[in-house]
Amino acid sequence: MLVEIGWIALMLAFFLASYATIASLWGGRKASSAAVFSARNATILVFPLLTISVLILVYSLLRLDFSLAYVADVSSQAMSPFLRATALWGGQQGSMLFWAWIMSGFLAALMLRNWDDDREQMPYVIGVAMLTAGFFIGLVLFISNPFARTWVVSGVDQVVRSVFAPANSQPYFPQDGGGLNPLLRHFGMIGHPPTTYLGFTGFIVPYAFAMAALITGRGGDDRWIRTTRRWALVAWAFLSIGLILGGRWAYDVLGWGGFWGWDPVENAMLLPWLTGTAFLHSVMIQERRGMLKVWNMILIILTYSLSIFGTFITRTGVIGSVHAFAKSALGPAFFLFIGLTFLGSMSLLFRRLPTLKSEHALESFVSREAAFLLQNVLFLGITFAVFWGTIFPLLSELVTGTKITVGPPYFQKVTGPLFAGLVLLAGLAPLLAWRRQGWRSFAKTVVGLVAFSLAIAAAWGYAHRQHPSSWLSLWLVTFVVLAIVYEFWKGMRARIQSRGENPFLALGRLVGRNPSRYGGYLVHVAVMMIALAFVGDSYFKQETQGTLSRGERLTIGEYNLRFDDLRAYPGSDGREIVEAVTSLYRGDQYLGELKPRRDFFVIQQQPVTVPAVYSIPDEDVYVLLVGWEEVGLQATTFKIYLNPLINWAWLGGVFLVLGVGVAVWPWGEGRRAASYRPRPAELGVSPAGGD
Repeated sequence: MLVEIGWIALMLAFFLASYATIASLWGGRKASSAAVFSARNATILVFPLLTISVLILVYSLLRLDFSLAYVADVSSQAMSPFLRATALWGGQQGSMLFWAWIMSGFLAALMLRNWDDDREQMPYVIGVAMLTAGFFIGLVLFISNPFARTWVVSGVDQVVRSVFAPANSQPYFPQDGGGLNPLLRHFGMIGHPPTTYLGFTGFIVPYAFAMAALITGRGGDDRWIRTTRRWALVAWAFLSIGLILGGRWAYDVLGWGGFWGWDPVENAMLLPWLTGTAFLHSVMIQERRGMLKVWNMILIILTYSLSIFGTFITRTGVIGSVHAFAKSALGPAFFLFIGLTFLGSMSLLFRRLPTLKSEHALESFVSREAAFLLQNVLFLGITFAVFWGTIFPLLSELVTGTKITVGPPYFQKVTGPLFAGLVLLAGLAPLLAWRRQGWRSFAKTVVGLVAFSLAIAAAWGYAHRQHPSSWLSLWLVTFVVLAIVYEFWKGMRARIQSRGENPFLALGRLVGRNPSRYGGYLVHVAVMMIALAFVGDSYFKQETQGTLSRGERLTIGEYNLRFDDLRAYPGSDGREIVEAVTSLYRGDQYLGELKPRRDFFVIQQQPVTVPAVYSIPDEDVYVLLVGWEEVGLQATTFKIYLNPLINWAWLGGVFLVLGVGVAVWPWGEGRRAASYRPRPAELGVSPAGGD
């Protein structure tokens, strides 16, 4: 009975989403606040209905209701209750429901905000947002339903998956399920999908406001940008965290010693991150100078479309990846929706071009506007290069019948110089003034920072002089960090001199008076930390492999690994484990015991390599058990990676959350817990409440 309730709640959510879309657009066109208010209530109700469906599916996973095909696919008796619950997003059907649920939560929160300043646009905001939500709910309901059961049709012994019982069929109850993909049983994959989905779905809010502004002819007004700034920044932050957690998962699970491999699904998440980052920078120019209005519309349309494209890549299996699910009927529906929404958005933008005229022109190429504009061009260049490399295997297969893959060397060679340019501009842009920058003062500041950063990079580079090509990268990162520190110091010094504040009070009040600016600087520092991890991976990474007998050692850098023992034993979750016991030394100094292993999941017939990692702040020693002849024999093969600077990536993730928190926190702002309430006259009711 519970399963039927979950399905009914899903169906009601779809009908309410469809009603909200139609009623809001009709209400906006006919100026009917009653219709819009009704659509707003329907939008809010979608969230609790989908919550019911999600909770029932999680309950079915926990109690191992194998009559549901989805539960039989992604759970098993050997799995812990925690893993069963997180299997909600471990398969295609559950993840699509989870995606729709998160989006409905975003939109319900949006409906509870104060509407007074956006009353004219809200009907179209609801219509655009609920059109997208309704599409995803419809996919879950009609194509990828997690409440479908498994049936055996009598007479033909055919197994069918359907919500309703086919004619002459009996329900099928397997004794055990297939279990969650072993690669997904990691804390990175526990947090990676939810944060990524929050990032993808969060961009629906600025997109919906942008389309509403175009529909109402208010696209030239920056009100929609001010309204959605925090929403866009929060979505961007969640997408960034999702990327970092995905990198951690790849580092711990895939066993190739790195955290970014230009996989199609990684690229699908990177694409909206690139355009979203460009959008967050570009809107500052529109707010400050009334410029780049068309450009900002294009960026938010691209970001929204690429978010849907990212879901298309990961959930349809159209492009092979270790992350992606199997191919399904979702592909054509996704492709059609992406095409229609993108072309429809661009058509609307083209029709409203006369309302998007810039209020000012670019006055100087030495200005903050020019730096931001060049950053945007580089972001779009990287986006195109990554997009082309991602879809090229699909296009080659369609045209020639042969799938031609594009590997990391292509992405590194094409995007490397563009990323270097972005890093340089991240250091220069804060030093530039709006409109026009005086050459003398700018040169004085830049020369000092360049000299100081070159000295630091030279000292750092000398310690790694075997990699001279790394000096430029180290200098760029150092220059940006020093430029940001200089901006903080300049503001603090001004407050100390003018107001006599102590340094800590001056710093706190400086950030509190302009949190978006200084929070953005902290985010830039976080990105530079992550950039350091890429520098270490590109230039300083070492690897070696060797076959050892007991007591023999394998050397890498300053470290050597001694093989002590090899043993096999049964593990939890239906695993058979082969584990090597090794001792790690730096020179003659004993550092500790490392136990790399290979887990074999019997039900899935799938091996998973589990590395052993010795981690210190500036580097990791990453050990893999590659192979062995037989437990008890001497020949055992290990692969070792030395990963300098890798831990800056994880520390950068922490700083990124801190920076975004500073930027979005309502420092001292009076906030009203207000929601939209139609005025009595708008509903045809007198202020006294009479009929």
